[in-house]
Parts: sequence; C-alpha cells; structure tokens
Amino acid sequence: MVKAYLRYEQASSFGVITSLESNISYDSTGKHVLAPALEKVGIWHVRQGICTKTLVPSSSRVGKSLAVTSIASSASTSVAVGYADGSIRIWDSEKGTCETTLNGHKGAVTALRYNKAGSMFASGSKDNDVILWDVVGETGLFRLRGHRDQVTDLVFLDDGKKLVTASKDKFLRVWDLETQHCMQIISGHHTEVWSVDVDPEEKYLVTGSADQELRFYAVKQNMPHVSVVSDSNANGVDASGDHLTENKWEVLIPFGEIQRQTKDRVASVRFSNSGSLLACQMAGKTIEIFQVLDETEAKRKAKRRLRRKEKKTSKEGVENGDASNETEKADTVTTPTVPDVFKLLQVIRAGRKISSFSFCPITPKDSLATLALSLNNNSLEFYTLKSSENEKTATIEHQGHRSDVRSVALSADNTLLMSTSHSEVKIWNPSTGSCLRTIDSGYGICSLIVPKSKYGIVGTKSGVLEIIDIGSATKVEDVEAHGGTIWSIAPIPDDTGFVTVSADHEVKFWEYQVKKAGQKAKQLTVSNVRSLKMNDDVLAVAISPDAKHIAVALLDSTVKVFYVDSLKFFLSLYGHKLPVMCIDISSDGALIVTGSQDKNIKIWGLDFGDCHKSIFAHDDSVMGVKFVRNTHYMFSIGKDRLVKYWDADKFELLLTLGGHHAEIWCFAVSNRGDFLVTGSHDRSMRRWDRTEEPFFLEEEKEKRLDELFESEIDSAAENRHGSEEEITEEGVAGLAKKTTVDVLSAADSIIEALELAENEKNRIAEYEEEKTRGTVPDLAPNVVMLGLSPSEFVLKTISKEKTNDLEHILLPLPFSDALKLLSYMESWSLIPEKVELVCRIATIVLQTHHNQLVTTPAARPILSVLRDILHAKVKESKDTIGYNLAAMDHLKQMMASRSDAPFRDAKAKLMEIRSQQAKRMEARLDTKTERKRKKKQKRLEDGHGHAWA
Repeated sequence: MVKAYLRYEQASSFGVITSLESNISYDSTGKHVLAPALEKVGIWHVRQGICTKTLVPSSSRVGKSLAVTSIASSASTSVAVGYADGSIRIWDSEKGTCETTLNGHKGAVTALRYNKAGSMFASGSKDNDVILWDVVGETGLFRLRGHRDQVTDLVFLDDGKKLVTASKDKFLRVWDLETQHCMQIISGHHTEVWSVDVDPEEKYLVTGSADQELRFYAVKQNMPHVSVVSDSNANGVDASGDHLTENKWEVLIPFGEIQRQTKDRVASVRFSNSGSLLACQMAGKTIEIFQVLDETEAKRKAKRRLRRKEKKTSKEGVENGDASNETEKADTVTTPTVPDVFKLLQVIRAGRKISSFSFCPITPKDSLATLALSLNNNSLEFYTLKSSENEKTATIEHQGHRSDVRSVALSADNTLLMSTSHSEVKIWNPSTGSCLRTIDSGYGICSLIVPKSKYGIVGTKSGVLEIIDIGSATKVEDVEAHGGTIWSIAPIPDDTGFVTVSADHEVKFWEYQVKKAGQKAKQLTVSNVRSLKMNDDVLAVAISPDAKHIAVALLDSTVKVFYVDSLKFFLSLYGHKLPVMCIDISSDGALIVTGSQDKNIKIWGLDFGDCHKSIFAHDDSVMGVKFVRNTHYMFSIGKDRLVKYWDADKFELLLTLGGHHAEIWCFAVSNRGDFLVTGSHDRSMRRWDRTEEPFFLEEEKEKRLDELFESEIDSAAENRHGSEEEITEEGVAGLAKKTTVDVLSAADSIIEALELAENEKNRIAEYEEEKTRGTVPDLAPNVVMLGLSPSEFVLKTISKEKTNDLEHILLPLPFSDALKLLSYMESWSLIPEKVELVCRIATIVLQTHHNQLVTTPAARPILSVLRDILHAKVKESKDTIGYNLAAMDHLKQMMASRSDAPFRDAKAKLMEIRSQQAKRMEARLDTKTERKRKKKQKRLEDGHGHAWA
C-alpha cells in the first residue's frame, strides 16, 4: 500500500514591523500607516500602536519574489502595492481585500503614484519601463519606453495629462500621456536621480540625486507670464532665436539649486499635502525640512537680499550705475530665486538609518506637520514638526526584533515561544504571534525554556549564561559560563539540567538549583557539575532521549559520541567535508542526523556509527536539523531560505516549504509535531502547521517537476521575447500587459471549451437526424458541460476570466476558433448584462484577425449580423445608463432643495466652521487686549494723579 503523509503549510508570520525594500505611506484618513512587512503590508493604527489589518497576497509563489517593493495610497480607500515579481495588487484598505492583480512588469516595481482623481496610476520598474494603469477598468493602458536604467520615481503634472519620470540613467523624462510620447528630456545630473516630486499647486518640481545640491524646476504651464531666473540666464546665456523655439515645447525650466547639509545621497524628496513644507530624506539618519514661502514672502525676501547687495556694493565704492541697471534691479526683485522660496527650517536626526518617510495628510493643530519614519532596525517613529523644533511623539517597536532572530525555543506545553537577537529576548504567543514580554539581554546565540515555563536560559556570544524570569520579564542572573561563544544548548531528558558547548573547546553540564532571593521569594540558579575538554571548537550538541549518549560536533568536521554517565568515548562520525552545524538524535535512539556547511545531511546509525545515507539537502549551509518526536520524520533548515521535510527511513524528500526572504538561522518543533516555528535573518518568525490534508510521495515529485518545467518555460519565453521588445523606438508607447502562465492556461481552457461545444453540436445534430428516421430515446445531457447548451458553456468559460486579461487570453486563439467564437455572439448579445463583454471580445477578435476575416467569405454573414445587432444593443445600454444618471441627478436636486446637508462639500463646511471659530477667537483676543489696555491706562492715570498730589 502506498504510504500517505500529512502536509505542512504556513499558518502565520510575525515579528516584522517594517521591511527595507519598500516605502511606507499614510492612508487617506491619516490615522493609519501602511508599512511593508516582507510579502505582507501591515496597517498600523498610529495612536494605538497596533496592527489592525494585514494585506496578505494569496499566491502559490513564495519567498523573495513576492516581497513588497512599493506602496501608494490614493485619496480613497484603495491602495496600490508593487511586488518584486513585477505584479501590482490593488487593495481596499478598509476591507483588507485584494480588488485586482495587474501583471505588466518583468522586474520589481520601484515606483507607484496615483493621479489627483485616483482614477489612474503609473508604475515604474527595474525593467526600465513605465506603465499607465486604469483603476476603474482594472487594465493597463500603455507602456512608456525610453529610460536606459531602473525607473526610481515618477509624478503626474497638468491634471494627469503629463508624467515626469526619474531614472538611474541620470535623466528626467517628461511624457505627454495624450500622445503617449516623450516631449522633454532633462539632463544635468551627474549621478543617478533617486527621487522627484512636485508641489500641490504644480509651481515647482524638485529632484534629488547623489549630487551635493537639490535641483529645482519651474513648471511652465502654471507660470506663463512670470519670468523665471534659470541657470542659463544666470550664467549670461542669451535666450533668443533658436532657444525660444526650443523652449516652446519645454514643460520644466531650470529654476535653481540648493546646497544640501550632508554628503549622503538623496533617498526621497516629498512635499507636504499643504505644499508649505518640503522634506528631503538622505540615505543616512537625517531628513532636512525646508519651508516653502508664499509669493509675497519670497518677494519680500528677495527685496531684502537686493538691499543688502546694494549696501555692499556702495561700501565697495561702486555707486555710479546708470538708469538701465536700476530697471534691471527693479525687474530682478519680482523674480525670487530658489533660496528666496525654500528656506531650511530644521533637520530631523533619527537614532538609526532611515528607510523611508511619509507626511500625514491631515495637519494637526499647533504644529506644521506630522511625519512617519521607517527605520532599518524594524521600527516606526512618528515626529511632530513645529516652527523651530521637532518632537518624537510615538514609536512602534514592541512587535519585532531590532536585528535578525538567532534562536527560538518552545516551552514544554507549546504555549510560549522565546526568541533571541543581538540585544533583547522576546516572549511570544506562538498561536497569535503577539509579543508578550521584552527583556534586554546580550547577543543571544542559543536558548532554552526551563520546564514549567517560568524561566528561560540564554547562551550569549560573550560566553555568559543569562537566566530570565519570564513572568516578571527580568534578568535574574548572569553566569560566567564559558570563555568563548556559547554555540549550542541541549536539555537533559530528566529535566534536571542542561548541557552547553562553546568555542572555548569545553562541554559543560549544568544543574538547576533554587536559591532564596528574599525572605519568601525563591529564584532559579544553575551550577556547573561536570566538564569535558575537547581538542577543537564545539559547534553543536545533542543528548539521546534515554540520556545514554551525548553527541558533539567539532570544528574539524567530525562528530564525537560519548557516554553521558562516564564521559567515555563511544563513536566518531566522520565524512562531512566542512564543519557540522547541527545534530539531532531520534526518540528511539536508533538514528543520529547531522547537517553541515557542505550542504549535506547525513543519517547515521547510533549503534555502530555507520552512515546510512548522505543527502545533498540544501543549496547552502544546513543550519538546523530536528526529528519529529516518536517518528523518523525530520525537518532541516538552510541558508537557502527553505525548510525541508524528510523521511529518514526512506531517505526521501517529502516537502519543501518556502517563504522566508533571507537565511533561516534557527527553528523549534513542537512536542506533538503539529507545528514548527522558524526564525530568520529577515527578522520574521513563521509558524508552519500540520494540516489534515494527505499527500503521496509520487504526486509531490511530479508536482516539483512540473514547477521546474514551468519556470524553465517562463525564463525561455522571457529570453526569446525580450530581445524583440527591446528593438522598439525610444520614447514611445507599447502594450502594457505581459503574458503569464495563468493567461496561457486560460487560453487553453477556452480552446478546450470551444472543442467540447463543437462536439456537443455534432451530437445534437446526429440526434435530430435519427429522430426524423424513427423513435429514439431522449437525448441525455452532457455531464462534462454541466448540462448546459454549447453557447452557454462557452459563455460561462469566458465569463470566468478577468475582462482586463481578455486581450492576452484571446491573442493565442487560432483563426478557426476565433470564427467559432464569433458565431456564438449573436445569442450572447441578447443577454443585457453580457453586451459589454460581447463588444470587447468582438473588438479584440476583429483587431487580431482583421486581414483573415476580410478575405474569408464564410465570415461575412457573421460580421454583417453582428454589425446590425451590436450597434443597436450598445445604443440601448447607453440610453439606459443615461436615463439612470438623469434620474439620479433629479433625485439629488430634489434632496438638495429640501436639505443641502447630504450633498454639501464637507471640506468647505469644515473650513467655514474653522474660519468662524478663528474670527471668534480673534474677537475675544481683541476684547481682552482692549480691556488690558484700558486697565493699564487707568493705572497710569491714577499713578500720575497721586504723584501730582
């Protein structure tokens, strides 16, 4: 009989507050911050400091290919999230649901930006392309090609009619979205352009690079009558003749530069929603905040600057200027320069390197703005900006480690999980993933929860054993245990103590003891009872469940087995080419498994020390192996980011579990084997649960081969079509979508449905023919087609697919199948809700097979019928929509006449209330000051009277 195994699947991941690959963003309300957490997006409540929702993609792909690389929130609840595999998902942040998935890019999405209306957004990628997407239609409009390197940022201009893109190729490009062409290329940057933004009024555009200055450009269409002090004029270049004809098509005109305070490159530049502030984030620990002065303030500042200059020149004796110079001065007063408009207000200095930042869309009272910062130590910080200083108001850091997770340990009842990192120990609930306790500690390399779950033992890099009281979240004692790093810790099966091994060549046995901490209080301590000196660094240790043998792994790539009671030598296991990093012994004491840096796992017999099997297990060093209790099934983890499930009796790989985005350092398996928890360099911990779903070994092998085959086909297709697509003309548009495996499988299912429908038609025709000859039994419905008619079955198959993918799905259809599809459209057009789908299919088929349809006589009757039907049906649908819109407008007017409350602009109303409150406050202040003035005058008069008397 074929043996069945139970499948393990990822149940949850926790420990990541914010990851480094993507930016953070406020939602439209300003109450929540969207922070990337590897493949997820966490929605954090700013005031409460808790994660209220998590946006998790449901995808078969796992690991680094699905990491979040860009986030953009719109004015509504919709949020666009870009991923490392080039896909973009649009989420509803309130519901936490994925509305649609858009595939168009071949590389990671690096930039996302909505237009002001929120009806369209643009995306830039590592594949050097920019794609415009229609949010309502859930489809790609067109692709813009021209950049020679990764697109780093983009911004809309002129109410979404133009787009400015920045790239690592050192150029800015201005695109006209109506003609889908590049209309201006801006050079001048000496290094990669990392960020670009425009103020809300679209007066100024700013770019940031690794250059020592921020560059500013004036947006031309908003300043047609205002002359701009450009770099060319400042340098004395005559703007006449050909230069004027060239400027006719320029959208961005150089305005000037500002020197930055630090030498780090610019990571991001963003204007606040009000446009009064500009923030420039460096690739270090600082953010420079500039105040954007209004036109009158800027002109006043320019006048003061000019006066100072005049005084300086007069002091130097240059006073004889003619009238023309005076007029020139008068003109220059009206044209403020960059330092007149942008004034450095303050510099925010964070404790750690800043990954990204975001302005809160709602400006709080008594302050200029609120800023959210994501730091590279897995934390979020919130700052309130005031006129002269900034104040840190909140920090979110409790739910994750500041660095990578180095060890995890489960309690005996599996209710607590302890994890260690370079500076702290955290206690978690493994079921919910919530952090219960945080204790400051040294650099924890290995850990153990003492039976009864009251204390934890941590072995550190400095050789100190730390005893931690879990209940009170305090460190009880530091024990100087070893002279080097404590690499591994193993409990003794009778729960009386544990064994530690270290880089100081020693194996030490420890015993639990209780000492009095006060009059009544008792606390745990440990004492060294035995030691074993080795010839080399000891890297790992394991004790057999019967407490008979102890196995230690040495730096010389061997494993030594000793008797526990006498510490006499028993066996030496050699065969690994590089040091052994991990050991475990099965519950029955029959097998010992070792994992090494040579990427191999070896299974040995503990009776004679013979090697049963050597398996090439991982693509990098094996960091951990553990048996499931009372079985010969085992798990292994490696630096290749994978968890693997093995059968040690059959020496077969059962499952490969992927999900981590970096090296896996540690893991712990529950006593019952129903779940395991892994800790990684990506700072996440993942829980993998055993499900009730059985699987068979042969099926799993076939599945792995199919996945390998599909990935090879994908890469081959990309290589074949990549060169063809690169030939396209520079600065022009292309198709927005890309062909994926899902699209090809959808095309196959439609072709299959058309074949089934054709066979069913023939079967019905044969039945009708037989019926005319004599009496025949009733025609049985086709079970494969679910009892539907051929037309209904094909319509059902096509309706399953997304409308925005139809173009790519119908593209591989042969001409014969396209004709069959057209023949069904007459009956489909009679269904009112399917008119739009029918029109879309007809348009795609006509565009794709136009030449063949024109020259095929058999297609003419179908086309003429569709021409007559579709025009009438579309007009009917249009009339219905127009009638409904008119009725809704009428209802709106009726309700507005009764009460203007439901349809009144809330923002205008709020502004009106605020202005009224401000006027009242001013009136009160005026009355108060008037009273004070009168009292003061009265006192003075009384004083004068007394003095005169």
